[in-house]
Amino acid sequence: MRWRTVATKGFRLKEQHKEYAVEKNTVIAGGMGELGLGIEGILRRAARSLIEQAIEAEVAVLLEEFATVRMVDGRQAVVRNGHLPEREIMTALGPVPVKVPKVRDRSGSGIKFNSVLAPPYVRKSRTVAATVPWLYLHGVSSGHMQEALSILLGDEAKGLSPAVLGRLKAEWAQEYAHWQHRSLQGKRYAYWWVDGIYTNLRAEEDPRICLLVIIGVTAEGKKELVSVSDGLRESKASWLEILRDLQARGLETAPLLAIGDGAMGFWAALDEAYPETGQQRCWVHKTANILNELPKAQQSKAKAALQEIWMAANRQAAEKALDVFVRNYQAKYPKAVAKLEKDRAELLAFYDFPAEHWRHIRTTNAIESTFATVRHRTTRTKNCVSRSSFLGLGFKMLQQAEKRWIGIYAPEKVLQLFAGVKFIDGLPANLTLPDDQQTAA
Repeated sequence: MRWRTVATKGFRLKEQHKEYAVEKNTVIAGGMGELGLGIEGILRRAARSLIEQAIEAEVAVLLEEFATVRMVDGRQAVVRNGHLPEREIMTALGPVPVKVPKVRDRSGSGIKFNSVLAPPYVRKSRTVAATVPWLYLHGVSSGHMQEALSILLGDEAKGLSPAVLGRLKAEWAQEYAHWQHRSLQGKRYAYWWVDGIYTNLRAEEDPRICLLVIIGVTAEGKKELVSVSDGLRESKASWLEILRDLQARGLETAPLLAIGDGAMGFWAALDEAYPETGQQRCWVHKTANILNELPKAQQSKAKAALQEIWMAANRQAAEKALDVFVRNYQAKYPKAVAKLEKDRAELLAFYDFPAEHWRHIRTTNAIESTFATVRHRTTRTKNCVSRSSFLGLGFKMLQQAEKRWIGIYAPEKVLQLFAGVKFIDGLPANLTLPDDQQTAA
């Protein structure tokens, strides 16, 4: 295959009201005919060149800004200093190697270069379909998405105007609406992780909106998105509407266990819709709530004591560790103890399920890990969105995340649960060891 050098139009980075224009040749495999491949085709042929051009432009903006800052001997204070080790940003088309320049501040003022395009925490950019909702939910408004994607993909992405992005959001809303009406006939879930995820996106009517999310474990041990809706996290009515909708679409069999934070209206709704479902409180949420009632000097020791409970080899040992915590903290910190004792049974429910699954079902990490970056980055978001846009964007992000979810350990144990096998302290009832042997194990 011959390589042709094709001149492209420049693109611009805007930072602190300055512009740095890049006029440079871009190498594209296969010539101009390849430009008809669309955004992902262009990305395949020119990703590295375009990304490195954009990063070089970012560095130039920084150096230009501090060009007048000089050392006592007249030397420039802020200068280039080589490159960081090459790393890869994964795309759906394969890894794209990127070398990010380093900048040295010889004045000791702490000036650093952090690329907006390839910051340290970015390792994966799966597809354009994943990137756009990611950018939006992470605090980039519609007006800036076109600029961000143009930098990533070159001027050939100029079709991604705000109007085009508006149509994309409308398509996502339609996809969500279709997905939300899918049949659940014959579906069965062993576990549900449940949470209400707030972002700083604002609805047109409400000051702050919340995604109510349910993730389930199928008979094959795979994690699957069950429901995404909006509502009030603490409202029984919001959650009950979701559960009734699942039932109306054919989800007649209740999940065996639901895992979530105790401060949700979900539990009251669950008691009404699926009363046979077991309840497991999230130990991460519970630990944080208890530690909030303790002085900082006591928190490290208390956290270790709480860990002794949920890491115990069996329920009996966990009960003893819980009693020790109550005895040690009751007199001085009754509020902390009350928060622990009120959910005693729900905190230890996991002992009635396979030990291989304990790492999964003691916390809501399945949801928390998916939204960790969203909660970190949405502080920049100022724009209002419609309800349909909000749900469509949230759905698209979760849909992309779902492709990377890893199933639970020992998936064959799910079939045993569905077959009615009872578990005691993590083992099938007929294989339960004496207490002293379990403790030793």
